[in-house]
Amino acid sequence: MRIESMHIYPVKSMRGIPVERTILTASGLLGDRRFMVVDPDGQFITQRECPALARIEALPQAGYLLLRKADEEAMVAIPSGPRMKVAVWRSIVDAAVAADGVNETLSRWIGRDAKLVFADAQAERVANPEWAGEGVPMGFADGYPVLVTTTGSLAALNRYLSEQGQPAIGMERFRPNIVIDCDEPWAEDTWSAIEIGGVRLDIVKPCERCVITTQDQMTGEHGKGDPLPAVRHLHFSIDRRAPGPIFGWNAVPRGQVELRAGEPVSVAETRAELWPFKQR
Repeated sequence: MRIESMHIYPVKSMRGIPVERTILTASGLLGDRRFMVVDPDGQFITQRECPALARIEALPQAGYLLLRKADEEAMVAIPSGPRMKVAVWRSIVDAAVAADGVNETLSRWIGRDAKLVFADAQAERVANPEWAGEGVPMGFADGYPVLVTTTGSLAALNRYLSEQGQPAIGMERFRPNIVIDCDEPWAEDTWSAIEIGGVRLDIVKPCERCVITTQDQMTGEHGKGDPLPAVRHLHFSIDRRAPGPIFGWNAVPRGQVELRAGEPVSVAETRAELWPFKQR
């Protein structure tokens, strides 16, 4: 097996960026989901309720972040001034807030009042210790530092979609960080840990899927392929701790290393007990 591709999402729920080389840290791939969009009360905003976020590019530059929507751009200095409490799921985070001009532009682009916030060194957040262990640092990813998917599982999904007369969908619908080239569908269900570049990643919890998988990741539009019914049919978790359609697994890095696309991946440990899925 090898790394097929790697992806970061500098701003949570905006467009992703493929990267050929990056640093894997304890909190995930370098630069992944360090920014987030929130409403005036600090509640996080995603494509679930604001599909327009998919139309915005977020491009890291030396010392700033460049936001681009169609032919408009906004330069975001790394925030270091005002702070606010923001909510991402059950976590409350003390985040730095971008400049007023940036927030005004962002609000106009998405058609609602919003602020851009940044997870700096003061913005402490940790993953759920029940799954990840104690003290695992996080940015603004949903719950865990890294999301892993495989090419074999996507191929199996697209075969089923074809049989149902539905269009194939791309891996971008699942917004992974590390895509592993692996021929066997759902092989990741058997992994307890993998190793890349000498660093162990514990495969801790399956990823439940939502409406974002039904949205085009360039436009935010629905109607260009819906994988959710197929995932429900092929890979439905009956464990109430993570119920529903599953695609990909959340992972926790246990070290830091530079990664490159094409790098070998090995299974470090397999599961003694498999996750329970609905039998077809």
